[in-house]
Amino acid sequence: MPWFSPKRVSYPLSDEQVKGMLMRYDKNRDGKLSKQELRLAFKEMGLYFCRWKAGKAIRFADKNGDGYINEDEMSDLVQYCSRWGIRIS
Repeated sequence: MPWFSPKRVSYPLSDEQVKGMLMRYDKNRDGKLSKQELRLAFKEMGLYFCRWKAGKAIRFADKNGDGYINEDEMSDLVQYCSRWGIRIS
């Protein structure tokens, strides 16, 4: 069962809350999110087309082109995720 579903949240989430939720999926604890980790996060958040959205998120937020989202790029990822109502305010 997903620990979070955008459909069940009735209050706005801050950028820091969204970052914290996404970083829970940094399974190898390297401080970066891979496409696979993002795909799992999106799937457990109840989103559809998770593989496609993870690829789009990497292309949108990965400014240095290494294929991962690091701390410096996290605000861009949060901005991208706000398109699906994860962050309402």
